[in-house]
Amino acid sequence: MWAQADGSSCFADTGLGFLPVEKSSSHLLRHRDLTCTEQVPLSAPVVGAGPGYHRAPPHPASPAQTSHLATARSRAGENPRMFVVEALNSRHLPTGGVAPLHLFSKMASLSVKPGQRFTLPDWKNNSLLISANAEQQRFNSHHIRQEGRVLRNDTGNQAKWDEHNSRTHLKDRISTVDKWREALAKCLTDLDLEIDALGKVKEAAENAIQAKNLCLDVAIECLTFRESRRDIDVVRDPVEEELHKEVKVIEKTKKELQQRVDDAFRQLCLLKEARQQLSCDHRHKVEALELDQQCMSFNPTSGNISFKVNPTRIPDGTTALSEWELNSRCNKERAEAEMRASVDLRGAITLAIAQTNNELDAQRIATEFALRKRMRDMEAALSELRWQEKNTLEEIAEMEEEIRQLEEDIKKRTLDLKVAHTRLETRTYRPHIELCRDQAQFGLTDEVQQLEGIIRALQQKRTESQDALDALYRQLHRIQTDIGYKTNSLQLDNKCMDTRRKLVVPVEKFDPEVDAVSRTRNLPRESQLELA
Repeated sequence: MWAQADGSSCFADTGLGFLPVEKSSSHLLRHRDLTCTEQVPLSAPVVGAGPGYHRAPPHPASPAQTSHLATARSRAGENPRMFVVEALNSRHLPTGGVAPLHLFSKMASLSVKPGQRFTLPDWKNNSLLISANAEQQRFNSHHIRQEGRVLRNDTGNQAKWDEHNSRTHLKDRISTVDKWREALAKCLTDLDLEIDALGKVKEAAENAIQAKNLCLDVAIECLTFRESRRDIDVVRDPVEEELHKEVKVIEKTKKELQQRVDDAFRQLCLLKEARQQLSCDHRHKVEALELDQQCMSFNPTSGNISFKVNPTRIPDGTTALSEWELNSRCNKERAEAEMRASVDLRGAITLAIAQTNNELDAQRIATEFALRKRMRDMEAALSELRWQEKNTLEEIAEMEEEIRQLEEDIKKRTLDLKVAHTRLETRTYRPHIELCRDQAQFGLTDEVQQLEGIIRALQQKRTESQDALDALYRQLHRIQTDIGYKTNSLQLDNKCMDTRRKLVVPVEKFDPEVDAVSRTRNLPRESQLELA
């Protein structure tokens, strides 16, 4: 508690009385920074203010207070601050007395470190406790180290044996999977050979059909070409009749071979399906081998090892060992059964390929003869039309030149008329009496009338010439249109002949050699069934 006595001094309540202190310019100093200026009574608090102060009645000091103050005064000789601190903390200053000025002058220079003070026994006990705790902790650490060493030895041996067993199981599994992989690879090779053989037989049958399909496509293409004829040229001539007859012959000879090709296609689908399953099984075994071999290569120093989430889980789709082996055996047996069926089908297809192509050859010759005859007639008509076109074009050129000259004369007369008009208009600006109808005025008027009549006559003639030219152009258009029709028809017939050149190659007789072992015919690698 602080109390002000006058304008320059204040007092601190210590419990034993008020101590006068200097007042700073900005705030009051605390009791540990006090500076004494005079002796003050310490037994009573200040009850008034002004130039002086008075205190309450003093309280008698107890014996303990007297003894403690004596001890504090004896220590003050060594450290003056200690007396003040002990006096203020314990409040054992004598009541009713007056604090000496030298005591408060020493108080101003004292500083005490705050905090708790310990005794010497406490200090020794603390050291002993630290040593005892250190001994206990070392004992515990030694015990744990021994247990850890035993655990490391046991777990190390167990881990080595577990890893050895895992590696042994992996080697056995790799050996089993590799045997099945080799068996499936051999079956795949045989299956590929059979698919290739059946594919060649099917290709030979398709070539025989293609030879007929080629004739059919050519005949239909020729009919399609001739459907592009226009106007008067769309006639049902002998060429069209022969082409329709050719189509019927071709369609009659296709069905049997097409049925054989369909059978071969279905068998190929079965073979490829079996191969797909076999190849998938083989590919899975190769992948499993790679993964197991990769597992064999893992060791604690590998760079690609890490912890995984739930590695002991059983993945979806996991199968038993017996189911795995049964699946591989079924795939292999199915592939072998399909290969036996394919061998029988190849023999049947080979026998069906050797059918005659002479009908198509005879029909081809008849059709081409009618087509060449029609082309000669078309060329004669086209030659006549082109001669008419040439004469018409010459007449058109002469008429266009005449029209051009008429237009030039009209242009010249128009310029002359403009000059006459300008002269007449200019003369209208003559002043006053000079604006008279003289001989020049009459001459210019006559000239304008004559020029207008000439221009009308020229324009009339140009119109007549243009009409004649338009008639020539219409006739020329008809001629050229007919020429276009004939040219188009001739071009279509030429396209038909060019298309039919695909059939000119003579047919090579196909006589396959019979294989006594497989009872099938050995087909050529390249197609030997081409139609003429």
